[in-house]
Parts: sequence; structure tokens; C-alpha cells
Amino acid sequence: MKGWLGLAVKKYKPVTPSRRQMTVVDYSELSKTAPEKSLLRKLKKKSGRNSYGRITVRHHGGGNRVKYRVIDFKRDKVGVKATVVSLEYDPNRTAFISLVKYEDGEKRYIVAPHEVRVGSTLETGEESDVKSGNALRLCDMPVGTFIHNIELHPGRGAQLVRSAGVFAQLMAKEGDYALIKLPSGELRKIRVICMATIGQVGNLDHENVNIGKAGRKRHMGWRPTVRGSAMNPCDHPHGGGEGKAPIGKPGPRTPWGKPTLGYKTRNKHHRTNKFIVKRCNAK
Repeated sequence: MKGWLGLAVKKYKPVTPSRRQMTVVDYSELSKTAPEKSLLRKLKKKSGRNSYGRITVRHHGGGNRVKYRVIDFKRDKVGVKATVVSLEYDPNRTAFISLVKYEDGEKRYIVAPHEVRVGSTLETGEESDVKSGNALRLCDMPVGTFIHNIELHPGRGAQLVRSAGVFAQLMAKEGDYALIKLPSGELRKIRVICMATIGQVGNLDHENVNIGKAGRKRHMGWRPTVRGSAMNPCDHPHGGGEGKAPIGKPGPRTPWGKPTLGYKTRNKHHRTNKFIVKRCNAK
């Protein structure tokens, strides 16, 4: 299956057991050049351990050395046209990123939208066309538009719908608020003066990738996960017992005894509850 950019899931000959199921996204259409140096920042490794060497975040550690690409989530250059210079891989996110060059010479990285190619022209502001990659306020978009990179607070920058292949939909506008259907199915009110980008996030085939081997997860910075039922009672509430025993509790627990796997942790009186019209798990 191929997308607008000719990207598809690539398979390998099963020369080893791990290669048999392993797939990767075909990166042949991405830019072969190095990333823009002016938009790179150092990214210090935490490796799941604190300054004493004690594990504070489980299952994290190792991984390849990467640098952070500074992404423009605000899209605040109103009225200045930008041209897509390259489409690049970003090790810090599932989506691809696009390097855009504005008419005044400034370069910025943005999350690459689906259907946007090298050479495409993008704009920001109320005068922009409603086409993929352009950024507008919610009040300037027609109802039914597919959007991503949505602000929660005006001027803060996009916080919602930024992962590979996702999109939200503008369902309605009433007064100072717009009703947005998020990828989870949640219906939420967001102020109409917040910015969003038209279209769907690129790299649609990300969900079809099969990791294939444990070492590939180690490259990503993930360390092994051990089941609680395989541990001793002193290490996990699920541990202990003769043979393969059940967890021995009404429901699953974390290593610290807190309920987990489906247990609701959101504050019932959270101040933003009034903006949620329908929850993602509501029937």
C-alpha cells in the first residue's frame, strides 16, 4: 500500500527468524540530506535513572544517540508564504517532518501533513486556502474539515493530534467555542481563536510496521519488561504462588499496589471537564 509520497511498508527476505515478520516504512522518498543544523538541539539522555544511578522510570534506557529537531507548533508567521524544501525522518516522533522556507528566508520544521510534497506552498492566516498543510484559526474553517496540530490555548502552540496518520474533525461552531471530534472519539469544545492545520498527519503506514525483534526496541531506548506474575511477592503484588498462579486479587495492580489497566485516574472535578461533551469510552 502506497501513500501520496510513494511510501509503503517494506518487507525483507527471511534470512533470520527475526527478519521473517519484520517490516519498516520505505524511506526512499525522504530527503537524503542531513537535518538543518540551525534547528537541532542537544537531547540529554535520562536512561530511566537518576543521579544516584537508581531506576526511577522503568523499562527506559540505552537507545541510539539522537538530537532534537525544533518543531514550529505555533505557525505564527501570518501572511508569509512558505515552500516545502524537504521531507525528513524525525527520531523523536512517529510522524515525518517537513523543512519549510519562508519568503523572508527563515527556515522552520513542521509536522509533515499527508498529501504535502516537496515544492508545495503553505500559508498561515485567515486569507489562506482550505487545503492540506495550511494553518488557520478554527473560526476561519468550514464545518466538517479534517484537521491536526490543534491548540488547546490560543498562542501556546499545538498540543493535540500530532501523531502519525491521525486527524480530528471540526463538527460544529457555536459562539466562542468549536466542537472537535478527536481521534479517540472524544468530543471536546475548543476556543474558535485557536490555531489548527488542515489535513491529516503523514506517515499513514506507521501503524502497519512490525518491530520484528527485541533489539530494534532497544535501539529506540526501551528495555525489557517482566510480567508481575513472574516475580516474587516482595517485588510485585502479582508475584508468588506455587506454579503458574493467578494474581490473587480482585483486579490488576501496579508494582506499588495501585489499581491499573482500566482504572480511572482522572479527577472527577477537573476544571476542564466542562469542555468534554462526550468521552472516548462513552457508549
